Amino acid sequence: MSEQKHTGKVIFAGAGPGDPELITLKALRYLQQADVVITDRLVSDVILDEYVHKEALILPVGKQCRKGASTPQSVINELLVEYASQNKLVVRLKGGDPSVFSNILDELQALSRHGIPYEIIPGITAALGAAAYSGIPLTARDHSKAVRLLTYYKKDLLEDSYWKELALTDDTLVFYMSSDTLDSLVSVLLKHGIGADKYLSVIEQATTPYQQVYNCNIHDYPAKWGNSRYISPSLIIIGKTAGLYEEFQWIGNGEKKGESKESYFKPVADNPITQTKRA
Repeated sequence: MSEQKHTGKVIFAGAGPGDPELITLKALRYLQQADVVITDRLVSDVILDEYVHKEALILPVGKQCRKGASTPQSVINELLVEYASQNKLVVRLKGGDPSVFSNILDELQALSRHGIPYEIIPGITAALGAAAYSGIPLTARDHSKAVRLLTYYKKDLLEDSYWKELALTDDTLVFYMSSDTLDSLVSVLLKHGIGADKYLSVIEQATTPYQQVYNCNIHDYPAKWGNSRYISPSLIIIGKTAGLYEEFQWIGNGEKKGESKESYFKPVADNPITQTKRA
């Protein structure tokens, strides 16, 4: 695309981890002014149905790697440039916080190349939402002084020396997009000597009515929940603070416990960007 003169703008906004009431007032204000909303999959339908301006065009551009249906990043970049170049106010709505594991860099670079102005509005990222709605403090005196946000989706991403450091640290480890590799993740941490005082929590569909928490000592995980499958999105918290879950959980597990698992978020359509909420 060639550079074009325009007065449009792109607003990157975080929708929070699931509960629609966790969106910020600033993001809400822009949704009520937007001409176009380009939204990820992990955004509550309540936000799209009730908070977005009624005349706005909503374009779902979700990604769902396990199912194979995804909007290519290059297409998302082109949509941002196309609509902003038409002098429209575009809200790029992302689940959680727009700067945490969200491909925002690709989109910023595309806008920068075309001289399109933008603004970034933070949101509550999944680590904060999942921990809060599970009663797990991410940091606590005598438990953990730091938090690391990580992802593990390929077995060869990290060298043994780094795994050993992760296994021995007292930092709270939070893994995004890693439930499919959880058995391998636990195995390598056990191999490198993670202590018996460390716990593991898998928080499935955090902050939604379907939230489920699977919590145990990390040494017990292979026998208790090994080879399990989890509904996306699922977040993993590992460390001493995860052991506080049983004492401080405050909302219990969701209404779907023990039944067939359902997703709070709609699956990605085979041709996502043609599926608009309203004309």
